[in-house]
Amino acid sequence: MEILKALEKAETAFKREGLLTPRLDAEVLLSHATHGDRNYLYKNWERVLTDDEVDLFQVFVERRLEKEPVAYIVGKKEFWSLDLEVKRGVLIPRPDTEAVVEETLRISNELNKEDLRILDVGTGSGAISIALAVQLKDSLIVAVDASMDALKIASRNIETHGVRKRILLLCGNLLKPLSGKFDIVVSNPPYVSEEEFERLPEEIRKYEPRGALVSGKEGTEYHRELVGSAKYLLRSGGWLVMEIGAGHAEAVKEMITRDDDYGDVLFHRDLGGIERVVSARKEL
Repeated sequence: MEILKALEKAETAFKREGLLTPRLDAEVLLSHATHGDRNYLYKNWERVLTDDEVDLFQVFVERRLEKEPVAYIVGKKEFWSLDLEVKRGVLIPRPDTEAVVEETLRISNELNKEDLRILDVGTGSGAISIALAVQLKDSLIVAVDASMDALKIASRNIETHGVRKRILLLCGNLLKPLSGKFDIVVSNPPYVSEEEFERLPEEIRKYEPRGALVSGKEGTEYHRELVGSAKYLLRSGGWLVMEIGAGHAEAVKEMITRDDDYGDVLFHRDLGGIERVVSARKEL
């Protein structure tokens, strides 16, 4: 079977199943099956696939038809132009979370100090920590997660991108294993309400870790805990930076402004125009 025909066949099957990006999914999966990239496919439409390539591609297609995310099938996801290993049990990094990195870098530039200490709560695959470590060469980042499976993947990603000396991994729930002071506490915590979770696409509900998605009845339970706890680990003038769910800005702003330990509260929109990131400064 030629590359073009294999892609068209898979695309048709994906469309029939109602997948949102059928052509892209087919191209990414066939690239993985042929150990190449999408550019190679474009330049070699007429190449006949080997029997092994056809068989492997078919396995990938069948897994995708079961709604398994492409990132889990190929075992990686790009974030901040970095390829990160992912697998079931670890949340797949989203482009929206790059707004958290952007805001943290802005604050880092504003603080303008050497040996910046950053805490990443709920690091998962290590996406935020690694992106920051690549950009902030003199920083020390402590990355925490309650899942040992996630930390193993984060450790491999850290090694892959050569930032082992700048990131310390710890296992624990939220801020419990921590002591010392930090300039920035950053987190992409769960922010889906229990009701919203039931309406998520099947490929998220069925495959991604529920504990990394759901945050109580309102979707802000973890934010409340972070607001209440992070101030004890932040230096005066330090910042708390959190990703939030769509429509949660007012509720999160209220919980922060009720706490006298925080001053400035800023919101930042993602590429879709949604208020996606909140940052709050601890009073001097």
